[in-house]
Amino acid sequence: MRQTYIVSYDVSDPKRLRRVFKLMRGYGDHLQLSVFRCELSERELVELRGKLGVVIHQKEDQVLFVDVGPAEGRGRTSMRTLGRPLTVQERLAIVV
Repeated sequence: MRQTYIVSYDVSDPKRLRRVFKLMRGYGDHLQLSVFRCELSERELVELRGKLGVVIHQKEDQVLFVDVGPAEGRGRTSMRTLGRPLTVQERLAIVV
């Protein structure tokens, strides 16, 4: 089952910050500055945490994972906005 996570990061070095941003783009939707919405399986979550652990500096940087709930349930409806509405891009697999 896929879970929805809000992933936020605070990375002090600009080079590491760019690396984290590029890595996160492959796992979720960029919402704001250092905030992503990700729908991940348990395996993908472990994979992402492992990759981030290699990129960040453990004593200077921080990555926060907030489990919002199942992707097909509460995870889709639990986020509210003020101002511009949240637009979630549908991810589709394209087989060539």
